[in-house]
Order: sequence, then structure tokens, then C-alpha cells
Amino acid sequence: MCSACGFPAAPGHWTEAGATTPHDRLRARFRRAQVLRSVLPAYGLTAHDGADVPGIQLGTLSGANAIVRDLEEVWREAERLTGQAIDPLDPRFIGDSD
Repeated sequence: MCSACGFPAAPGHWTEAGATTPHDRLRARFRRAQVLRSVLPAYGLTAHDGADVPGIQLGTLSGANAIVRDLEEVWREAERLTGQAIDPLDPRFIGDSD
């Protein structure tokens, strides 16, 4: 259990498949955060995963914050914070020009 946020330690995420060492899992976690940081600003949100708490920290430009456990919760909480639907598969994010 994390003493900072109260979340139990996460067992890992499917995006870490194939990561066999703690270093590889950490690298996968940072890569996930990097992708979130490229998508969420379009909605006025920030994402941070400093690996110091077992979760992803979301924030709004007005200062509201939340810590979520996984990607599924990211989208739910992002929609709650912004009051709008967020589609992580929006063509502008995945490079689909059709």
C-alpha cells in the first residue's frame, strides 16, 4: 500500500507485456505517461507518472487533480474533470487522416 495515496501496489498493466525486468516495466510505464501527455492537453488536462505513487496523476488547468490507477480510469476521470467525452482513438491522435 502506498503511504502517499492509499492505493495498493498495482500488479502491472497489459501495456507492460514482455517487460521482464523492473527496469523494463518502469520504461513501459513512462512511455504510457508520455503518450497520455501528448493526447490530454487537447482537452486542457495534464498527466504525470513520476513512479513515486502507484497511479497516474491527472490535472486540469484550473488546478483540479486526481490520481487514477490505470488507463481505464484515466478516461473516466478525464471525462469527469472536463465534463466532455474524450476519445483516445480520435483520428487526430492516432495519425489516421481518413
